[in-house]
Formats: sequence, C-alpha cells, structure tokens
Amino acid sequence: MDQNLKGWYTERSPMWPGQALSLQVKQVLHEKQSPFQKIQVLESTHYGKMLVLDGAIQFTERDEASYQEMITFLPINSHPRPKKVLIVGGGDGGVARELAKHPLVEEIVQCEIDADVIEACKTFVPSLGCGFSNPKLVLHTGDGAEFLEKTEEKFDVIITDASDPVVGVDEENTKDGPAASLFNEDYYSRMKHKLADGGILCCQGESMWLHAKLISRLVKNCRKIFPVVEYAYTCTPTYPSGQIGFILCSKNLATNFREPVTVWDDEKANELSLKYYNAELHRASFVMPTFMKNTLREVS
Repeated sequence: MDQNLKGWYTERSPMWPGQALSLQVKQVLHEKQSPFQKIQVLESTHYGKMLVLDGAIQFTERDEASYQEMITFLPINSHPRPKKVLIVGGGDGGVARELAKHPLVEEIVQCEIDADVIEACKTFVPSLGCGFSNPKLVLHTGDGAEFLEKTEEKFDVIITDASDPVVGVDEENTKDGPAASLFNEDYYSRMKHKLADGGILCCQGESMWLHAKLISRLVKNCRKIFPVVEYAYTCTPTYPSGQIGFILCSKNLATNFREPVTVWDDEKANELSLKYYNAELHRASFVMPTFMKNTLREVS
C-alpha cells in the first residue's frame, strides 16, 4: 500500500500522467506477486473491497456494476440470440456473473491468464468471484490471444475484459502489461474468425479524456476488419477521469448497437439484480461530447 499518506492507497500510472487517485483504506486483505503482475485486495473505508493489479485499481465494490454491467449488456443485448459467449480476461468474475443472468445465454467460456487473480477474487471478494461458480461457465487459464488462435469453437459474442496495456509507476518506468497483446489489430482479426455468423464483440476501450489517440487507432483498425464499429462509454468514479469506454464490433452490417434488441423494464431489471444498466443508458452511452465526435469522425 502506498504510504505517502498513511491509511490511503494512491494510484499512479503512466497511462494517466499528471494525476492520481487516493482512497482511504482500512486494511490489506491480500497481497501477492503472481507470475504476471502484483495483486492486491484492499478493504477501503467507503468503496468496499477493491482489486489492484500492478498499481492500477481494477474495481471497487461500490461502483463496479457501472463497468461490469455495461461491458456485458451493451453487446449481449445488441445480439438477437447470444447463446454462446467467450470472455477473454475478466479474472475478477464480474462479467461471468452478469452473463449468467441473461436468459438467452446458454454457455460461457472464459480464458483468463492469471489464475492467482481468480483465486484472490473467489476468496476475498465473493460478490464478484461468485461468477466462477455458475454451471454455465467453462474456465480456462492461459493467454487469451493464444486461446483464440488454437480454439475451434465459434461464439455469438466475445467480450474482452482486459487491464491496461501499459503498466508502471511513471512515464519513465513502463512495461507492457499482461493485456498488451489484446490491444492490437491482429487480436481483433483473430476474434473475427472465432465469431459465428452475425457475431458481436466488445472490448475494454480506455478513457476518451486520456487515451483519445489510442481509441482512434483502435477504431480505425477495427473498421478495416468489421462492417460495423462503435465506441461507447460508462461512468465509473474510481477509474481515471471517472469514465471508461468500449469498442464494439459486429460482423453483421444490420447491427445497430445504439438500439438494443433486448429491452428490460424496471421490474425485469430488478429481478436480474441490475444496479446500473438499463435501455436508456444503453442508448445514451453512444452519445459523445463534441471533441470525441470530432476524433471519431476523423477515422470514419
């Protein structure tokens, strides 16, 4: 735990230079160096338990639903028959937890590179780790890009829930993180080949406030591969800038990500224990501020 301010955890990263986020912490529940990254599970005073990987906050219990539900239901509710879904990453279990709620999802396959992250969340954050106990789930541990290359399976939807591609404590001390291979054009091409007819994918797409150039490069590359590409976002207070985005692609030219094909009323949303996602937010997540509209227009 960062001790610059006693009792507080301070997040710094070269991915968001010139800013930091501090959360007050009661105790360190778990700390381990895995073969891939440093894993910490902390209990905060106001945001519940939190997972930190290589110094970057991955979730807090207080606001995790804004990310987990949106990365799951933006693509799932844009597909008319999302029976078989692949998760790449998602070692905290949150996406698997949300997918299992959807009545049309029959099979969930997941490939997470770091088994130690899975075990940490199952043990110390069962509110997310419970996702691994669902009978719909088939779990593999290993590199997601390699899994896509080797598997013969086809999927209706692929969701890539990846950490940031670059890690480090400052701009002079950086290295590629475990998820670096999930942010290049080759990875998106591999996903396309593993999508069934009409298949859809959704990938963690960073923050428009901090990574507009990275986002525009990803969108440009995806438009070389897919006929339909969109960028959406959600608001998560404990992520850098309070916002994080998603790259959505479809093999089906008729896909309209901005209008969900599955719409739940408030009664159904409560029945599914949703905290954040609804059809109105689905539609609104594609409405961009002017600067980002201009950025995306340049690569259209």
